[in-house]
Amino acid sequence: MKKMSSLKAILFCLGVITLCITGTTAFANDGGTADPAALQQWQSNRFGMFIHFDPCALTGQEISWSRAGKRPDRNENPTDGTPAAEYDELYRQFNPSNFDANAWVNIAKDAGMRYMVFTAKHHDGFAMFDSKLTDYKITNTPCHQGGVALGFYYSPPDWHHPDFFTTNQARYNTYFHGQVRELLSNYGRVDELWFDMDGGINTPQTWDNESLFPMIRALQPQILITKRCGGWGDFNTPEQRIGRYDDKTPWETCMTLGRQWSWKPDDDIKSASDVIHILATCIGGDGNLLLDVGPMPDGRIEPRQVDVLKQVGDWLNQNGESIYGTRGGPWKPSKGLASTRKDNIIYVHILNQKSDTIELPAIPRQIVTASLLNGGKVGFRNHDKTLILTIPRAQLSADDTVVKLTLDRSAMDLPPMDLLDNFKAASK
Repeated sequence: MKKMSSLKAILFCLGVITLCITGTTAFANDGGTADPAALQQWQSNRFGMFIHFDPCALTGQEISWSRAGKRPDRNENPTDGTPAAEYDELYRQFNPSNFDANAWVNIAKDAGMRYMVFTAKHHDGFAMFDSKLTDYKITNTPCHQGGVALGFYYSPPDWHHPDFFTTNQARYNTYFHGQVRELLSNYGRVDELWFDMDGGINTPQTWDNESLFPMIRALQPQILITKRCGGWGDFNTPEQRIGRYDDKTPWETCMTLGRQWSWKPDDDIKSASDVIHILATCIGGDGNLLLDVGPMPDGRIEPRQVDVLKQVGDWLNQNGESIYGTRGGPWKPSKGLASTRKDNIIYVHILNQKSDTIELPAIPRQIVTASLLNGGKVGFRNHDKTLILTIPRAQLSADDTVVKLTLDRSAMDLPPMDLLDNFKAASK
């Protein structure tokens, strides 16, 4: 394949941020323990960009899943979609001449995203990095810059590799482990490894995790790993849905801005308000949000997607203190409300502006002050085990009205509370 100078930086101009904090206790199922400081920083970052991009963008169809042919791990052999022989040759036409790594990074930063996860290899087996173990790849010489933390998506399944899920699985695992070693050895600091295998036979033995995970931890001690490779790893990954409140096991919702992971012409995309609601609800549930964009075949992120992300970034510029560095709760999220907290402050996210009176279960704390994050006044009183907040109707936002409650002592040890049916959360 001809080298593409436009892709010279496709991996590491995405950049990385220096992590230098101390933190909480982290747990991994097996294969070592996540670095507590790295986990705390990852949770503090809260909002990241997922990028699905490879030659399938030429078809406008879904990455990997539009490839017809054998899927041995799933015991499937679909005939609809792009025939495998044709799909596997798309890379010969793939020339994203308008790719600009700095533009991708700037789009993410302008959206308020603090980390990026790039698809290094999806189920179709195509390597979006300069792997020495295959010719089915983009040939490039990565570099490093940017200012956001970097992660890689890597699919253990490989529907292109002849040894995958055969009697030669051990030989395939040598290839698989070798590519992971390349990713974690040749491109500087990597903060997240997004394994993706959640169907079929998926055990630690399938992937030889006893060899794989110690290698990963040795190469990148700070790295965090999804629990999608034989169940080992550091955090859960609800897909295309918002995870339930969980402040014990770290989690990250992965969700598309449009209807599929890779680029689709004229796709229906979420509005900025939709994204803000999803983000606030994820953080309110004590999770992260990894929002996916699929660049177009020429390497650009579609302008209307950029516009949505910029609007989200503008909102975060005004309200970011209620998102970054916070934990979820104490009130568990509902359709109309979410809450986040940090030190002695609770942020109440009102996601439905139909009422100027909010009723919540009372908390065993004294509220010292209550205000809108933009500085407007909020009335508050306790009545019959109910906290009543009153916001001027003119101050309610269609996106997310954030109320800042300053308490007389820490909010961090308050137990999480359900919003019962008889409590009103901006739902009149």
